[in-house]
Amino acid sequence: MPHDSSPHRLVTAGLSALRTLLALIPLVGCVACSTVELQRINSAERKPNNVWVFFSVEQDGEPVPGLQADDFEIYEDDRLVSTFESGQVVQNPELAAVMYTMLLLDMSGSITESGESGALVDAAKLFTERVGKTQRVAVFAFDGSEKIYPVVPFTAAERPVEGGLEWLRTFRPRDPSTNLNGAVVQGLEQLDRALQKDKRPIKLGTLVVFTDGTDRAARVSRDDVLAALADPKYGEFDIFTIGVGAEIEQRSLAQIGRDGTELAQDRTRIEDAFGNVANKIEAQAKRFYLLSYCTPSRRGDHVVRIEANISGDSGRPSRGSLEYGFNADNFGPPPACDPNRKPSFRLDQNLDTPPDDLAASRKK
Repeated sequence: MPHDSSPHRLVTAGLSALRTLLALIPLVGCVACSTVELQRINSAERKPNNVWVFFSVEQDGEPVPGLQADDFEIYEDDRLVSTFESGQVVQNPELAAVMYTMLLLDMSGSITESGESGALVDAAKLFTERVGKTQRVAVFAFDGSEKIYPVVPFTAAERPVEGGLEWLRTFRPRDPSTNLNGAVVQGLEQLDRALQKDKRPIKLGTLVVFTDGTDRAARVSRDDVLAALADPKYGEFDIFTIGVGAEIEQRSLAQIGRDGTELAQDRTRIEDAFGNVANKIEAQAKRFYLLSYCTPSRRGDHVVRIEANISGDSGRPSRGSLEYGFNADNFGPPPACDPNRKPSFRLDQNLDTPPDDLAASRKK
């Protein structure tokens, strides 16, 4: 068949090629795309017209620290809320949230008899000094015994814990075996119990487990420790593990340390492993934001959307958002709204309720 080079055929072919190219552009562009996720943890509204939203920001699964009030845009019912009208501010998250970290140290015979207690105490000191600047920190120890040992109770932020840790330099286990599974279960219980005593409504817990081996005592089964880790009341806890030595079963350690595991084959690297976990905890803590503003709404149900604008390394901004509903009945000054007012969060609200179902849920 002879080749058709008519103008019509050439134009048609050119348009087809152009459509194909345009269709590919989004695919090519998305190679450099990143995902920004905002997750609402709690929110509240109070007269005269205050709104508070506590949420986390992550980009490609990593915490995003350091955002300011002008990095966020607030929309109500798809209309941008003026920053001059809202007075939006980012408040200190500690006004609403408390963060507790428990360090659980393996002091079984394999640690104490190997002469490594001193190196472990030194690493634990540096860890607690760093994490303790912004969180309450406690230290517990375990061996093969049924119960874990309290070493340092939960301290106020920036209160040193060195004195209690010194005791571990000469610690001698009552049972030289390793009750790792039992220690994890009890550590979760102790951490939860301490958090529940704090009056602040948002409670964030972290458990860090150090061990040089696997569970040898068999006081608590593997199924039982996995069931405890899956318990919804510990669902918001961050859990990290630090393993050292040849006995470590990486798979088992990773099942416990669902948010990260550090392995130190050489005992001289223990301090580095603790430092890496401290880095992760500090970063995780900085992902939280408490955004406060004065809503212009004065009655009825509304949908608020918060968008974050993040500048990437390439200079291209990335965006993420969260959305929920609230009611503004009887809102409005006097008195004047102060966006720096301390938040008052409820503990009984269902954060999974879609904005469209807000009115229905309020009538129940």
